[in-house]
Amino acid sequence: MIHTDLCIIGAGPVGLFAVFEAGLLKMRCHLIDALPQVGGQLSEIYPQKPIYDIPGYPEVNAQDLVDNLMEQAKPFSPTFTLGERVDHLDKQEDGSFIVTTSDKTKVHAQVIVIAGGLGCFEPRKPVVENLELFEGKGITYMVKNPETFRDKNVILAGGGDSALDWTIFLSKVAKRVTLVHRNETFRGAPDSAAKVFDLANNGKIDLILSSNLKEVSGNGTLESVTFVDKSKAEIKIETDYLIPLFGLSPKLGPIADWGLSIDKNAIEVDTRDYSTGVDRIYAIGDINTYPGKLKLILCGFHEAAIMMHSAFKYVYPDQKLSFKYTTVNGVNSF
Repeated sequence: MIHTDLCIIGAGPVGLFAVFEAGLLKMRCHLIDALPQVGGQLSEIYPQKPIYDIPGYPEVNAQDLVDNLMEQAKPFSPTFTLGERVDHLDKQEDGSFIVTTSDKTKVHAQVIVIAGGLGCFEPRKPVVENLELFEGKGITYMVKNPETFRDKNVILAGGGDSALDWTIFLSKVAKRVTLVHRNETFRGAPDSAAKVFDLANNGKIDLILSSNLKEVSGNGTLESVTFVDKSKAEIKIETDYLIPLFGLSPKLGPIADWGLSIDKNAIEVDTRDYSTGVDRIYAIGDINTYPGKLKLILCGFHEAAIMMHSAFKYVYPDQKLSFKYTTVNGVNSF
């Protein structure tokens, strides 16, 4: 059991900044994210994208922003559970929570902060019969530890940046890498595509184009994958692993079943402190909604600062912060 003051669900930019704001108030944080690295969409989807609306930065690279947020949070020693999805939330008699992840990691926290951006990212899965039978038994949708594939036969399927980048990387690790793509050309970066073609031309990998996944088979664990090409001919390849990389689909996931008020896949909050309708659960960043909501990173930063002052009372019930809510002309403010 991991014990902490706040469990932050989502390790994107808003979740990372929340660690800093919590640290200023002497509150400890543990972050959980379904992705294998911190940064959320910034790191997973567009790490090289320039961002122009962060105060103090006329322009900042997305990954650089994530790295800076990690550096800012570092003095407060946050801990992380990555590559695992939050599946269950159980309220305790004292009002605290126990969070259980998809890998059965348990976290005990006084406060839950949902900072999941657009929700958890779930892999887009190919439509293949019995696929789920081999999930975790040879089929995986992300590379959490490249050493898992050392000296193994690996098939990757996909045509985007992730498929190209992991093909290039794993060609130095795995016994044999095969990349299968349904088209003749790739969607990913031209430079990466050129490197993949060079690897194939030099016999370092096998490249199968204009082919689609048809069947997976094995006895308890994955043993082979069958593809069908544009001429309807079948190609069967023996393998230890299949990694379909068809992108990620953002979904609210199990959070939708926690008794929160949901509006169009977003969590409704009280703008005085970004609390939800459930005591000790807050929602900040793109995952929340309220009148006038703007889905901007800087708005999530603002929300994190406000909500931490409210969460303080649950972590330190015998202490008081020097702030209060006021209402002026019907408008709530700190």
